[in-house]
Amino acid sequence: MNRGFTFRERVAVDAAGASLLDHLAARYPHSDRETWRRRIAEGSVSVDGDPDEPLRAGQLVVWHRPGWEEPEAPTGFDVLFEDDSLLAVGKPSGLPTLPGGGFLENTLLYAVRARTPGASPLHRLGRFTSGIVLFAKDAATHRALSAQWRRREVVKRYRALASGRSVEDRFVVDVPIGPVPHPLHGTVFAASPAGKPALTRVQVVRRDDDAFLADVFIETGRPHQIRIHLAAAGHPLVGDPLYGPGGGPIPGSTARVGDGGYRLHAAELRFRHPANGVEVVVRSEPPRDLR
Repeated sequence: MNRGFTFRERVAVDAAGASLLDHLAARYPHSDRETWRRRIAEGSVSVDGDPDEPLRAGQLVVWHRPGWEEPEAPTGFDVLFEDDSLLAVGKPSGLPTLPGGGFLENTLLYAVRARTPGASPLHRLGRFTSGIVLFAKDAATHRALSAQWRRREVVKRYRALASGRSVEDRFVVDVPIGPVPHPLHGTVFAASPAGKPALTRVQVVRRDDDAFLADVFIETGRPHQIRIHLAAAGHPLVGDPLYGPGGGPIPGSTARVGDGGYRLHAAELRFRHPANGVEVVVRSEPPRDLR
């Protein structure tokens, strides 16, 4: 059981005029209308004003969510690099980077902030992707490095285990990525002609009979880009329960986006230090099955 969480929301202009109950039921459909009615009645949801009056823009709505039992996850991490303004850590597979999907305290963010209060992640990895996550310790550093990310100046190298045999030692995948229909999620990101541009460069490291190790460089940061692009090239990641050849969801699969089984590791990160412009290279040794 975690210790619960207090959610705070400022009422937006487009929500003004609605009742508190109508607003909560429409904006947060994870709970039904009667559940929100009960929470308001028992005082776990409040508003800075008369809860029976229509909402006004700028009002503060507060929901005190009691503690709940989170799914288990490994919460340890390795410190790979640290100075006065930056912290790079090695995330284990199975640990979510940020809260969501029932996770709050069993997350990398919670564990890092217990050690370094105020640290803010500059990017995220999927729950079952291991490796480097970079945190800024102050707002100025976060802004400067976020600008490098937007300009595509940060070099990210991943190690992946892909299925099949690659004919070429090096190849590029530039299939657009966007939302497509999915029976369980409504939509998921996948290869889509209507999606946004995406670019992945793949370099084969070692071949086996029915799989190969590859170093993967992504020049864009679309959701699940490596999983989608390797699958679009005909080489889904070994053990990926969701994405199949072509880069879309496997037909008939009941897998969800957050399910694990694939092998993917963020192995190297290169960027210029905001304080002095010197190149920083952070490396994380891949797990045994990706070496």
